[in-house]
Amino acid sequence: MTVYKSGKAWADNFIVIKALPNGLELSRYGFSVTKELGKAVVRNRVRRLLREIVRLTPVKPGWDVVFIARPSAVAVDYHQLKKSVDRLLVRAHLLRDRDEAVSPGVN
Repeated sequence: MTVYKSGKAWADNFIVIKALPNGLELSRYGFSVTKELGKAVVRNRVRRLLREIVRLTPVKPGWDVVFIARPSAVAVDYHQLKKSVDRLLVRAHLLRDRDEAVSPGVN
């Protein structure tokens, strides 16, 4: 809830990212997919895609990040969603540089 209230936000057509430093040596992720996007099958598909994209993306450690899917995210494929997430993480300076440690993340 703190990330929603106090976190800084970056957005594009498909995703909104809210992030807040957490003071830990790892990053934690949350995914918000509202009923506005469709029935459970549709929402779960978008959530699974986002989870997989974040799992494969090297994010800097020490952040709490919430990924909020917009209704337009339903109509796009994995690659478009990945480009969107990568673009937002670059704008937020959360994408790990080559020489930085990768956050182990949380299951």
